[in-house]
Amino acid sequence: MATFDLTRLRAVVFDTDGVVTDTARVHAAAWKHVFDAFLRGRSAPFDVRADYLAFVDGRPRLDGVRTFLASRGISIPEGGPQDEPGAETVHGLGLAKDALFVEAIAHHGVAAFPSTVVLLHELRQRGCRTGVVSASRHCHAVVSSAGLLHLFDVVLGGEDAAELGLPGKPDPALFLEAARRLELPPDVVAIVEDALPGVEAARRGGFGLVVGVDRSGSGVDRSGSGVPGDGPGAAGAGARAMRAAGADVVVADLADTDVSGRVPVGRP
Repeated sequence: MATFDLTRLRAVVFDTDGVVTDTARVHAAAWKHVFDAFLRGRSAPFDVRADYLAFVDGRPRLDGVRTFLASRGISIPEGGPQDEPGAETVHGLGLAKDALFVEAIAHHGVAAFPSTVVLLHELRQRGCRTGVVSASRHCHAVVSSAGLLHLFDVVLGGEDAAELGLPGKPDPALFLEAARRLELPPDVVAIVEDALPGVEAARRGGFGLVVGVDRSGSGVDRSGSGVPGDGPGAAGAGARAMRAAGADVVVADLADTDVSGRVPVGRP
């Protein structure tokens, strides 16, 4: 079990999709629709789990297009923001995915993970500051749609990163900017992530605690040691990969966490 020790931590920063909101699957489905149409006659279909986690999850949208296509040995023109959605350019594929994602959340809404909401309330009641980040340009809209804006001191998304010229994960720039806005050094901030580039970014940024979330769960240790187990299949591999990328502990759900101590009154 992961413990947020508030005698040494002052804030917790959460990734959005897959950690706070149940939107990672919406992103993955949108990517599959776009990539499968593009790949027809060129390569095998997009694997909604393996390819999404390895090449797309946690990355800025255009980086996801580049990284996934490179994994298939495919190169296409960059294009630009003026491209038609679905055009065979990096921007065109990215715009098509973006349109599908926006349509899906507008039609179905956004659900938050109940365990994350419980943890957020507990942290804030104990004086801990909280932030939420995403490589997606829809971070603010997603968090707002889930009714959670009041639970975060800082909301930082892909639109902010683009405006500031911040590189995408696994570079720690987005997390470091969140810590800066919280007015705290990284070593007293915990990061909660479900994507390997995000876990790597948090470790590279020197954050005080890095918690990986592997919701498939069967590869996660429940002995209290914080070491991922050797469960079969992708789940075990996912948890081990998070640990290798720099996670201090990997949990199947944020219900498998605890909060101890309290941020002293008057301390930032």
